[in-house]
Amino acid sequence: MTFNPLQEKGIPLEKQLRNWSELNVPPYRKEDVHPYTRCRAILANGIEVEAVMFSHTMARNTLDPDVKRMLAMTRRIEAQQQKAVNWLIPGEESTLEVTIGYEQVAVDLTAWVAQNEPDPYLRQVYEFGLLEDFDHLYRYANLLEMLEGKQAQALVDDLTEIMPGRPTIFEHRDPRDEIRRPMPGLAADPQSILNALTVMSAEQQTMNYYMTIGNRPIEPIARGLYAEIAEIEEQHVSHYESILDPSATWMHNLLLHEYNECWIYWSLMQEEPDPRIRAIYELHLNMEIEHLRIAGELMKRVERREPQEVIPGPFVAPLSFRENKAYVRSVLQAQIDLTAQESMFVPVSSLPADHRYFDYQRTVNNGMVPSEAVIQQAIEVNGTDYRHEILGEHPVPGLQRERNGASTTYAEIVKSAEAA
Repeated sequence: MTFNPLQEKGIPLEKQLRNWSELNVPPYRKEDVHPYTRCRAILANGIEVEAVMFSHTMARNTLDPDVKRMLAMTRRIEAQQQKAVNWLIPGEESTLEVTIGYEQVAVDLTAWVAQNEPDPYLRQVYEFGLLEDFDHLYRYANLLEMLEGKQAQALVDDLTEIMPGRPTIFEHRDPRDEIRRPMPGLAADPQSILNALTVMSAEQQTMNYYMTIGNRPIEPIARGLYAEIAEIEEQHVSHYESILDPSATWMHNLLLHEYNECWIYWSLMQEEPDPRIRAIYELHLNMEIEHLRIAGELMKRVERREPQEVIPGPFVAPLSFRENKAYVRSVLQAQIDLTAQESMFVPVSSLPADHRYFDYQRTVNNGMVPSEAVIQQAIEVNGTDYRHEILGEHPVPGLQRERNGASTTYAEIVKSAEAA
């Protein structure tokens, strides 16, 4: 199955505006929604937020008033699209329930991307981040059970396991160690470009969400957990945005954003079981095809380049939300002990005692660490931490349940992983 948005005819821009009732769409029913329907809506929201913010930033760095006007026109439509997909999430879902959805997106989206990434270094970038988001899901799931008496299994079903990943307490690194090698410009595989823009946008929206709603809970432990994980999500945005091609011009980047949006909506249409929601994705795809055409015309006028010179051709395969339990376990077994050193990923045991990683850890983890306190409190209240282990006990002995989910020292976890 292939699809080339450059060869398709979209909806004319002047026919794309919608009224308020069309944007205030009825939400899905939380009682019977498929977990991946929730995930697709969250991803589409993140893609649209990135589109709007990129367009604003480009406009602030553009002198040509005609380009500014065209950006404003397409941006208004992107903003309407964002409302439509974000309004699919019902008000009956609590902030924490939506948070579980965000983390399921992070786990299964990143796992799919890693398995469909042709560049070995970029695949490692995704696998490294995957283990951290996997741990966030575990921490929030325990908070959900403590504060609302709900089990996250009801939200993720049996599609995604819930158990410790690389413990959040050990994810905090010096910012200078969050910068990765960028992909090689026009020589990059087309799939690599789509993967990077998609995961970066999703992580950015997770960062945005936690920064915005993290102060809404009353309980200090919940506020603390959102503060801690929001900081990691900011790290992840640095981590993923640094693999993008820094030599791309503003016009080139605009074209890539529109191309990526076409891929996302084309992909979401393939598997969405709800016909009403699938129709929204199909409508947005037809809008984005026109946005891509307009961006191509701008590039030809401003940079004297053809769109086909700088963006890939037809889409070969759609992005897919699917279960990745066995794959995530394999990454846990192989990479639980890794940390970052500049652009590389190394075992934490290889770092010298005076490395800046340990200095940073001593500073930010001085005193109570919310991600650890949540698990300790869950054990005190319920006698054990909350997990949803479908394929058996945790593959890393140091993180198995008899340890009660506690992350006493990274050295112990690394030692148990090496022994396994």
